[in-house]
Amino acid sequence: MTVASIPSPSDAVWEIGPLPIRAYALCIIAGVVVAIWLGERRWVARGGRPGTVGDMAVWAIPFGLVGARLYHVATNPELYFSGDGRPIEALYIWEGGLGIWGAIALGAVGAYIGCRRAKASFAAMADTMAPGILFGQAIGRWGNWFNQELFGKPTDKPWGLEIDPEHRPPGYEQYDTFQPTYLYESIWVLIGGFVLLWIAKRYQIGYGRIMALYVMIYTAGRGWIEALRIDDAHHFLGLRLNVWTSIVLFCLALAYFVWMGRRHPGREEVIQEWDDPEAAGRDDAESAAEVDAEGESTVAASDDAEEESTVSANAADDAASDDGSTEKD
Repeated sequence: MTVASIPSPSDAVWEIGPLPIRAYALCIIAGVVVAIWLGERRWVARGGRPGTVGDMAVWAIPFGLVGARLYHVATNPELYFSGDGRPIEALYIWEGGLGIWGAIALGAVGAYIGCRRAKASFAAMADTMAPGILFGQAIGRWGNWFNQELFGKPTDKPWGLEIDPEHRPPGYEQYDTFQPTYLYESIWVLIGGFVLLWIAKRYQIGYGRIMALYVMIYTAGRGWIEALRIDDAHHFLGLRLNVWTSIVLFCLALAYFVWMGRRHPGREEVIQEWDDPEAAGRDDAESAAEVDAEGESTVAASDDAEEESTVSANAADDAASDDGSTEKD
């Protein structure tokens, strides 16, 4: 019998008048906000133009949401297009079902468009956003806790997750607590985010290599966490599809990290073009003011030196005159 366990929320939706507030959506939104906030700070610190991350996110977020849902539906078509399924429910993203790989794939397309419009380096932007994305995922995973979904095998550990009978999959109705895989992943990616921040600060790594490390960190954890889950999934050679996806992406990210490290061992010096005429005008005016100030200081110094030289010469003449008078007396 389980002595202690993690309770699941009794409600995942709160009604405020006619408006339903869904915990799953709030977790996703909170994660996005954190990722953008941290990304903006890191981008400006690297010399990028303020506001660029927000402009990029306007493209990346909708692309990422579409990609996440498409990946989920494509890998679980029986949920919506089988005899018992309802195709319209493929649009119900508030009920859960967002595939991270689809979000990254199409989200990257949106980010690329945003970077092109802002004349920013896409690789530098990816490196800048990578830690924040992990922190955002750590927050977003708690949406699965509210929805009582994507949990793991039954367990009697003190950290076992209580699941209501209506959310238990067929064949597991007799169990009360399950592996809280959402919690494992949240902790894993949270640690990964701090690791990326440390690496980025300690080493001069650029050209998309921080993002490659992000993929390696995430897939390394996702592989073993995925193996704990018991929700329906397609299998290939005895492994869940997402486990194979993690293996393939880890290898590709590792290959990219090594290859790009040989081509560009350092980090980009310029990550964005500053083409604002007003900003350029202000910079030129400030530079001119500095030059004028330096020029005035130089002239003043020259005048002072000349004046001191004249005073010294006059003093010398006076001294010579005094010496001559004494000798005559």
